[in-house]
Amino acid sequence: MQPLTLDWLTILVLLGAAQGLFLTAALAAQRRNRTANRLLAVAVFAFSLQMLSVVYHAVGFEQVFPHFFGVAYPLPLLFGPLVYLYAVTASDRTRGLRRWDVLHFVPFAAVVVWGLPVYTMSGAEKIAFYHQLQAGLRPSSFGVIDTLKYVSGIAYSVATIVFLRRHRRRIEDSYSSLEHVNLRWLLRLNFAGAAIWALATAFHVRDLLLPSSRGVSEDSVVALGIAILVYGIGYMALRQPEILSMAPATPDRAPPPQTPPDPAPRYERSGLGDREAAALQARLVAVMDQEHPYRNSDLTLADLAERLQTSPHKLSEVLNTQLRQTFYDFVNGYRVREVQSRLADDTTRNLTLLSLALDAGFASKSTFNAAFKKATGRTPSEYRSGVGS
Repeated sequence: MQPLTLDWLTILVLLGAAQGLFLTAALAAQRRNRTANRLLAVAVFAFSLQMLSVVYHAVGFEQVFPHFFGVAYPLPLLFGPLVYLYAVTASDRTRGLRRWDVLHFVPFAAVVVWGLPVYTMSGAEKIAFYHQLQAGLRPSSFGVIDTLKYVSGIAYSVATIVFLRRHRRRIEDSYSSLEHVNLRWLLRLNFAGAAIWALATAFHVRDLLLPSSRGVSEDSVVALGIAILVYGIGYMALRQPEILSMAPATPDRAPPPQTPPDPAPRYERSGLGDREAAALQARLVAVMDQEHPYRNSDLTLADLAERLQTSPHKLSEVLNTQLRQTFYDFVNGYRVREVQSRLADDTTRNLTLLSLALDAGFASKSTFNAAFKKATGRTPSEYRSGVGS
């Protein structure tokens, strides 16, 4: 056996695999929202095996450990379904796996069954088969399966992105602060994942059209992309620990995300008449003006409905059909107006903008800045300068 040498790309991929295995153990050990965390644990474990497979081939271990050959080949068909189901179950902590969810894994199972003759080969037979592939004697079925991988990866990336964008619209009708429930980090990682699949597809098409143009290893570049995803998950787990714990936004009280605001016909069967809607709207405005519940950064639609002695559904109807606002925009509008009022008060000149925002109920500086700019057309700093001039 020749001395083991690793280039920088292989080292980064190997470190990504090690990080992935560590994250797998951490996710599997979580007790909250076990379904979501275990799905993500399996996904990260599959990422790690894929990266280890690239390192395995890069260092020429086929001759030494032939039985690992081919283990990772069907794994890309797991990536998309696992991440998609993780997004679905993480967005609704009451949602477990359902009977029909198994259909997502049919392509993976089919490829495993198809590969059984290879998996049951002896070590010597696997080495001979590997040399056959290296010589270009590749069965046509490989091309079909490779294409299926890319179609699956891109389709699930798009489906997950669409789901997460809809999820944000849904939670805006139930939560006044989205930091712990918006899954924005997962949306960003899915955009990165979609880019990796697009890159892999481009490499695949290039190799089909120009077989002699192969330069940098396609598998190494894609594995590096996967490693970056794993690094990203690890970074977010440290920066935003609720990703692993999945703690409810309001302990034991946060409701599952409700449906997004829709036109009035959606509420036709709620039984809320015009007079009752007007009365509820008047009570809502009075409570917001006099009791200032918006100063609670964890205020939810259910909390406010309980205070008004009504149902979340009726309150949502008043917000969506009478005030034409989501719960999120309605509450943050009050928070912005309170900050504006305090900025006009000379006694607040020594207070920072962040301090004023937190007092008004904002949970973070980024949310405050975005809400303030949306409501006023100016950043908080610009607004303060204008008030003081």
